[in-house]
Amino acid sequence: MKPAWLALAAIALAAHGQSAAPAERETHGPVIQVDFSNPGLSPPQWTLTLHPNGKGHFRSKMLKPPGGWKEIEAPNLDRDFQVSPQFAERVFNTASRHNWFKEKCESHLKVAFQGWKTFTYTGPDGMGTCTFNYSKDKDIQELGDSMQAVAQTMLEGARLQTLLQHDPLGLDQEMEYLTEAVGDGRAQQVCAIRDILERLVQDDSVLDRVRKRARALLALGPT
Repeated sequence: MKPAWLALAAIALAAHGQSAAPAERETHGPVIQVDFSNPGLSPPQWTLTLHPNGKGHFRSKMLKPPGGWKEIEAPNLDRDFQVSPQFAERVFNTASRHNWFKEKCESHLKVAFQGWKTFTYTGPDGMGTCTFNYSKDKDIQELGDSMQAVAQTMLEGARLQTLLQHDPLGLDQEMEYLTEAVGDGRAQQVCAIRDILERLVQDDSVLDRVRKRARALLALGPT
């Protein structure tokens, strides 16, 4: 289980500017956007945009539960990231093979709810969009899984920043979780959170085990 954190830390995190102001965003050229929604998850909504050069932007929105915050979660994120050009190329190649998403993605099979994913392509080839919970098409289903894994990486990066400031001992469990998630594919493109991993490596105040795991993740390169 994830460590229970005080809700006050989320406010302090925003005050310290950890929800970084996004860098100048791409305003031209093709872009793929993924909108995700699942009220059973935290956060229940996020949006990820990606350009062919691997530059992207991630936004997530937390909804306060009716009973108030019992645990701290990664705050609302609104920040740029960079994935490998190879990963971005695979994403755009998949979009190209599927007519830039100008086709139906949803299988309409009776499967467990996994969250609604909406893919949207905008570029010189036109515009296309499709929405699905589960797709029978292997390419589309795997693309959804990969985008969710990148989102998971971004959220883990935010949690690591929170823990570093407010609960350094909690980093040990979180880094163990992240290492396992990268190993089995639940988190991908760990290069997107290189900044916080480098901070952990260089911080002598955190556990040596945390620094070693951060160093090992950095050594994986763009994965």
